[in-house]
Amino acid sequence: MSYDVESVRAQFPALKAGVAHFDGPGGSQVPTVVGEAVAATLLSGISNRGHVSAASRRADGVVLEARSAIADLLGADPRGVVFGRSMTALTYDLARTLARTWAPGDEVVVTRLDHDADIRPWVQAAEAVGATVRWVGFDRETGELRPEDVAAELSPRTRLVAVTGASNLVGTRPDLPTIAGLVHDRGALFFVDGVHLVPHAPVDQAVLGADFLACSPYKFFGPHCGVLTARPELLETLQPDKLLPSSDAVPDRFELGTLPFELMAGTTAAVEFVAGLSPEATGSRRERILASMEVVEAYEDALRRDLESRLAAIDGVVLHGRAAERTPTVLFTVPGHDPAVLSELLAEEGVNAPAGSFYALEAARWMGLGAAGGIRAGIAPYTDATDVDRLVRAVERAATGA
Repeated sequence: MSYDVESVRAQFPALKAGVAHFDGPGGSQVPTVVGEAVAATLLSGISNRGHVSAASRRADGVVLEARSAIADLLGADPRGVVFGRSMTALTYDLARTLARTWAPGDEVVVTRLDHDADIRPWVQAAEAVGATVRWVGFDRETGELRPEDVAAELSPRTRLVAVTGASNLVGTRPDLPTIAGLVHDRGALFFVDGVHLVPHAPVDQAVLGADFLACSPYKFFGPHCGVLTARPELLETLQPDKLLPSSDAVPDRFELGTLPFELMAGTTAAVEFVAGLSPEATGSRRERILASMEVVEAYEDALRRDLESRLAAIDGVVLHGRAAERTPTVLFTVPGHDPAVLSELLAEEGVNAPAGSFYALEAARWMGLGAAGGIRAGIAPYTDATDVDRLVRAVERAATGA
C-alpha cells in the first residue's frame, strides 16, 4: 500500500507553523479530528454515566466506545481496558495492588533499558513489602536487550517481570514473545510498557505475551491520558484501593473518580485516525489499524535509515544504539557540545529535537551518557523528507559552527 504523507500532514494544524517536529516520543502533534472530538464532548450535554437521561447515556457510550477503540488498537479485550490519568499513574496503582500478593523473598525483575515509569513503581512497591529487585542490563554499544539476560535473572520466586516494548531513548524493540515465554514458564506475570511501541508498529497483546500492556494516547495523536489493558479474568483477581460506593466491576474498579469523558472521546478519534492512515486499508477497524500501521512502520523506518546515515556522515556526530529491531528513534551526541545547548540551536532554526535522558535515566547512565543524555530525533507518521533535510543541515551547522 502507498503512503501519502502530505495528506496526513494536512490534517495537523500545528504543522502549519513551519516547525519540523522530531519531539513525537514525548508527545505527538494532534490532528483536527481529535481536537474536534474533545471539544464536541466538552460542549455536549453530558453527566455521570448511567442509563436514565440522554446525558448519562451519552457519557456511558463515550466510555464504551473508547474501550472498544483501544481494544482494536492493541488486540485486547475491551472488558479489560482501564483508563487513567497517565501510564505512570496506572503503573503505580497496579504495582501497589500487586505488591499485596508479594512477600519477603519474592522477586521482581526490571531492566535498565526502560523508562523510569516501568522501573520505579515496581522497585518501590517491592521495597515496601521486602521483595527483592533483580536488574537486567543491556548491550551498551548496540542497545540490545537479550532474552537470555532476562532468563538469567528469573527464579521460582519471580513474581513479575517488567520490560519495555520499545526504548523511548534509543528505540530498541526487545523480543517480547520470547521473553514472555520465559517469564510464564516461571509462573510470573509479564508487564509491557508499550508507550513507545504502539505509535510505531502493529500491536497484538496476545502475540506479545503481555499480561499487562500500558500505553499513552497522547503519543499516537490523542489527548493526555493513560491506558492499561489486561485479561478481564486477571483483573478480577486484583483488589485495588477504591472508594466504598464506587463500582466493583472490572475494569471500573481500577478507575478512580469520574472519568475524563472528553479525553476518552479524543482517544477514540485518535484510534480512528490511525485506522485511516492508509486509505487503501479495508475491513474492520482492527484490520485497518494493522494494515495502516504496517505501512507507517515501513515509511518511518526508511526515513530513520536515511537520517542515521546522513547524521553519521557529519564529522563529530556519535549515534547511540543500533539494535536490529527498533523504532524510528535516533539518539546522538556531539562530543564537546552540551546536548541541551545543541537542542536550543536546533530550535532556533525551527527544528524541535529535544535533549536529555527522557526519564530513561537508568539507560542513559548505563550507556555512559549520564543525566544529560543526548539529542533525540523521533520520526512520526507526519515527518517528511523535508523535515529530515532540515534536521541534518541544522545539526551540521551546530556541530561544526558553520
